[in-house]
Amino acid sequence: MSRKNVLIVVLFLMFGMVAACSSNNNEESSAEQSEDETEETENDSESQENESSDEDGTNEEEAEEGSEEESAENQEPIYYIDEETASIHPIDDADEDVVLLTIDDAPDEYAMEMAETLQEKDAKAIFFVNGHFIEDEEGQEELKAIHDMGFPIGNHTYSHPVIPDIPEDEQTEEIVSLNDKIEDIIGERPEFFRAPHGANSDHSREVVKDEGMVLMNWTYGFDYFEPYEDADKLKEALISGEAPEIGEDQSLLHAGSNLLMHDREWTNEALGDVIDGLRDQGYEIADPNLIETSE
Repeated sequence: MSRKNVLIVVLFLMFGMVAACSSNNNEESSAEQSEDETEETENDSESQENESSDEDGTNEEEAEEGSEEESAENQEPIYYIDEETASIHPIDDADEDVVLLTIDDAPDEYAMEMAETLQEKDAKAIFFVNGHFIEDEEGQEELKAIHDMGFPIGNHTYSHPVIPDIPEDEQTEEIVSLNDKIEDIIGERPEFFRAPHGANSDHSREVVKDEGMVLMNWTYGFDYFEPYEDADKLKEALISGEAPEIGEDQSLLHAGSNLLMHDREWTNEALGDVIDGLRDQGYEIADPNLIETSE
């Protein structure tokens, strides 16, 4: 073989080796790129699954909370109110060791904070509303918020008069006009009525009956007496049922007690401890959504 032919063979072999190396490098690069793309796809998929899982978890929690409130509202009544004594009584085999919490003169200054405290403590109460507190937008928004939190709204008359002291047509107006206004705001009429000062007339009783409401007074309450316009003193009195500074030396607390409270600064401060104290004595806080009404 001539030198020229040998040189051609060598060059041919060298070119083949370079081409082979380049092909291998391209294959390796392509494989690495494919692996990277696969990992990115898997990571994206895992991320989407986690996000979906988080969203599903949040939605499930919200659904459960909404379901619990809805089930309580739709559940058959297990309590009724004795209109003579204002006590709450079990129907059939419902728990007897319960007390009912009620808050009058709402929503004034502290109703929203009281509603939030009740919600934190997983306790319910009836908020009895006065019409003059829901004439402005702020009052209406607070009323709607309290209702949306699951608290029943009661009628406490429009302007808080002493009912027997006003004419019958005014008694009707005080009750019915407030029901109309509350319905305009929250979409439903109140199912409970409490007269200011606990003073009813034969006519107001008839109006309440015609409106399909449960007439309700209370078994005890002390936050409107001057000696108990103090959170610590009020807390002790409501938990014990005793108010020696106004002559109540024997406890008024018993199974079925209907506790009267008001939208007041000292009551707001005492509320959380009152709930805890009543539970420590073995009483559960009744859900007023489970009280029998006329409907």
